[in-house]
Amino acid sequence: MDVEALRTFVAVAETGQFQAAADELGISQQAVSKRIAALERHIEVTLLVRTSRGSRLSLDGQVFLPHAKKVLAAIEQAEQAVRPGSRPLRVDVLNRRISPAQAVYRFYRSHPETNLDTVTLSKENAAQAAQAVLEGTVDASFRALPADQVPAGISAERLLDAPLELLVGPGHPLADAPWVSPEDLAGHRIWIPGIRPSTEWAAFYQALSEAFGLSIDALGPNFGDEALMDALADSPSLATLVGSGDRYLWPQTHDLRRIPMHDPTPVYPHVLLFRSGDRHPVLTALRDHLRAAGPRTPHDVWAPDWVYR
Repeated sequence: MDVEALRTFVAVAETGQFQAAADELGISQQAVSKRIAALERHIEVTLLVRTSRGSRLSLDGQVFLPHAKKVLAAIEQAEQAVRPGSRPLRVDVLNRRISPAQAVYRFYRSHPETNLDTVTLSKENAAQAAQAVLEGTVDASFRALPADQVPAGISAERLLDAPLELLVGPGHPLADAPWVSPEDLAGHRIWIPGIRPSTEWAAFYQALSEAFGLSIDALGPNFGDEALMDALADSPSLATLVGSGDRYLWPQTHDLRRIPMHDPTPVYPHVLLFRSGDRHPVLTALRDHLRAAGPRTPHDVWAPDWVYR
C-alpha cells in the first residue's frame, strides 16, 4: 500500500477539499486525485464522495480513516526511532581497560547528556569488527586496520595513538630506568598472554618484535590481568607492555613500575571505523572531541608500516 496515498487520503478527509489537501501536501490537485484513485483501486472500495461543497467520507471511508491514521502514526514512530540522534551511538571499544574505552569515557564525562552505548567485541578481529559496523551491529569500532583492508562503505580515521609502556616488577633489571628504548628490551622476556592468531594485535606485536629483535610471547594459560600482575611482581625477569592510557590495578605491595618508551616510542594505532555518510550527531561530536583532546603523540613514533595512516 502506498504510504503517500494514505497520507493524501487523511489530508482530504480532514480538510474536506482536494485543493486544500494539495496545498497542505505541496502537490497539485491532479496528483491528489490520482493518489486517491489508486488507493481506492487497491482496496477496491470508494473512500471519498465528491459533492458540490467538496468531498465527504463514504461509509467505507469512515471505517478506513482511523486505521489509516494508525498506520501513519506507526510509520512516523518507526522513522523517529532510527533518525540520526534519536537512539544511542553504539561504539565498540574492544576492551574496557584500554585507551579507546578511556577516551570514550572522557568524552562522555565532558558531554554527560550524550546518548551513548559502549560494547566490547573482544572476540572479533579487525575485519570482523569492520563487518559489524557495515551491518549496523555497532555504529563505530576502534581497530588497527591496514588501509587496503577497509571495506567499501566504511570510513576510517586514525584518531588515537596509544604509546606503549614497559610494565615490570621491582626486581626487574630495568625497574629503576626513567625510560627505555625498544632496543633495550632485546633479550628480556616480554609476556603478553591472550594474543590470538589472526588478530590485529597479534600482527602488531609480531611487527614490533621483528623491528627491534624482541622476544614477545603469549605462551601459557591466560588467567586474567590480576594473575599477570601477580606474576610480574614475583619475577626478576618477566615484563609486559601496556598502553599509557590503559587502566590496571594491583596491590600496593606489588610495587610494579610503568616505564615510558622512547627513541622511538611504539604506539598502538587505534583507527575509528564508521559507516560512510553516517550522520549520527554523537559520532560527529566524538570525532571532534578525539581530534581536539586526544593524547599528544611523541615525535619519535614507531608503528607498523601496514597500519592505516
